[in-house]
Amino acid sequence: MKVHFIAIGGSAMHNLAIALHKKGYQVTGSDDVIFEPSKSRLNDRGLLPSEFGWFPEKITNKLEVIILGMHAKADNPELIKAKELGLQIYSYPEFLYEQSKDKTRVVIGGSHGKTTITSMVLHVLNYHEMDVDYMVGAQLDGFDTMVHLTSENEFIVLEGDEYLSSPIDLRPKFHLYKPNIALLSGIAWDHINVFPTFDNYVEQFSIFTNSLVNGGIMVYNEEDELVKKVVEESENPIKKYPYKTPDYKIKNGTTFIETSDGEMPLEFFGKHNLQNMAGAKWICQHMGIGEDEFYEAISSFKGASKRLEKIAENNNTVIFKDFAHSPSKVEATTKAVKNQYADRTVLACLELHTYSSLNANFLREYEGALESADIAAVFYSPHALEIKKLEKVTEEQIKKAFNRSDLIVYTNPKEFKDFLFNQNFKNTALLLMSSGNYGGLDFEKFKELLA
Repeated sequence: MKVHFIAIGGSAMHNLAIALHKKGYQVTGSDDVIFEPSKSRLNDRGLLPSEFGWFPEKITNKLEVIILGMHAKADNPELIKAKELGLQIYSYPEFLYEQSKDKTRVVIGGSHGKTTITSMVLHVLNYHEMDVDYMVGAQLDGFDTMVHLTSENEFIVLEGDEYLSSPIDLRPKFHLYKPNIALLSGIAWDHINVFPTFDNYVEQFSIFTNSLVNGGIMVYNEEDELVKKVVEESENPIKKYPYKTPDYKIKNGTTFIETSDGEMPLEFFGKHNLQNMAGAKWICQHMGIGEDEFYEAISSFKGASKRLEKIAENNNTVIFKDFAHSPSKVEATTKAVKNQYADRTVLACLELHTYSSLNANFLREYEGALESADIAAVFYSPHALEIKKLEKVTEEQIKKAFNRSDLIVYTNPKEFKDFLFNQNFKNTALLLMSSGNYGGLDFEKFKELLA
């Protein structure tokens, strides 16, 4: 099959391109800009476009499928040409569904935790040499790509993102998969540029719940009141399996849970991650993995990429990098680090980087999010506000929004860097939360600092 990707450089898009290339498809693609690691990974497989830009002459009747990425605009010249020729155009979630119509589809949804839960499930299945197709939003240890597609595997495990499918298909991605087995981890208002009201956002999860096939299985976090309401009020004829945080202990900086074989230490920590583990256990059990087999495998799970990732440590200091940016994730992550290192000073640094986090009206959602930190700092770039065409946000607005009078706010990358590297890190846990890089912060320098 000849497949052409419009906007091949995206995180999910380039992984899907590689997966189809491995499957034997003839893959081409275009993009106006491609960053690392997508650029090198496409180049290594001969899939990197020879030049950047959009070239409608690439779109011919010889192509059987066009896969359209969210980075492309509705007036993209290649897309216009594809429409003129009447070619089959898919968003990548639509295409994944087409590839998995005859499989058992397992979809992990929720405002937070879905990457970690999907990663846990895949780690356990991989440990027990159970081969499945998958799509996950983070690069995992032991996995070559973030997308894997075959003709023969019975299951496909999909991370179910609620963001839009493509510039011409404004349905949330997870509405398109029609799961046989699904999970909902939590609902906390996000993507306000797409879902302008809280009720509108919550509605997407109701639609997802009702998209399960008749007789399907929904695993859900009963400790999240919104999730509980959405699932339990659904009249879709499905089986419902609630989960909650298991009992745990923290001893000398290590988290232990109780199993049938006694206490078991874990490589990861945080109440939210233990909650994620409980959900992952139910999913694995519905896929044929027993409870004891699950615990045997999960004991070696170190965490999903960019989620509480330990980047440096010595005898009295530990430094974590985390992708957290939405209020619920920031609060859960900060609380987890403080609980784990109760006898240390927790310095939590958050970069406001996304459309939602830089929106003046959304800022109030961050109230109390950094409360667990002993010292809290926020960095944001006024230039990022200009790029996103948002109204200016002042330091006073941010302090008021977080409801923390001692909050330290930086807008200059050099001043923020100087603040960080002039700290006395003795007996400290430093937490760096961002989906960006604080205006060019070199995270490798922290390893040198603690060496």
